[in-house]
Amino acid sequence: MEYLILKYFHILGAVVMGSGLIGVWLADMRSRQHRELIRFSEAIRYVAVFYDGLVVPGAIIVLVSGTWFIVKYYGGWEFINLPWLAGMVILFALEFIEGNTITRLYFMRLRRITKYALEQGAITAELEQERAKLLPTFTHYLDIPMLFVIIALGVIKPNTWDVFVYGVIISTVIATLFTIVVPKLYPWNVEVSDDHSKDRPH
Repeated sequence: MEYLILKYFHILGAVVMGSGLIGVWLADMRSRQHRELIRFSEAIRYVAVFYDGLVVPGAIIVLVSGTWFIVKYYGGWEFINLPWLAGMVILFALEFIEGNTITRLYFMRLRRITKYALEQGAITAELEQERAKLLPTFTHYLDIPMLFVIIALGVIKPNTWDVFVYGVIISTVIATLFTIVVPKLYPWNVEVSDDHSKDRPH
């Protein structure tokens, strides 16, 4: 019964985290499609809602249940002898650290800077610079592909590192393509809808 309960919470955490990441992705895409500052701000606010409301709690559930799984059923540090499990741990750890030190903090800064821009009634130079940053954009687009690789490792349970290596390579390529293509499809710059728009820096 303990195994089934742990499995349930592990899957539940993955579902919650995955749905949050998809929500973040959709909200970010929506923000790029808007040309009006207030709607842009709303979309950025939803990014924070999805991160704090779903991604972080889901990741914590996965972390706790996964650690319990490894200690209880996979001999603790013996998990390093299983490529599929070691790969899951490595990718989750990297994504957990990256998500809380680069991507999440970036969107928090972007939300704060956007709020200030709304108060000024115009796009600020700081907002332009923040939205144009490539590293957090890349790590943001890397989240979902890496999650798919983690799920693939857990389902397929390969005895070699092939799935891990190819999965990381494919995820990196996909994230790179999104980082290059999406900003060009949806230019990030937005417009204000009030009389202050004339004060916007060019």
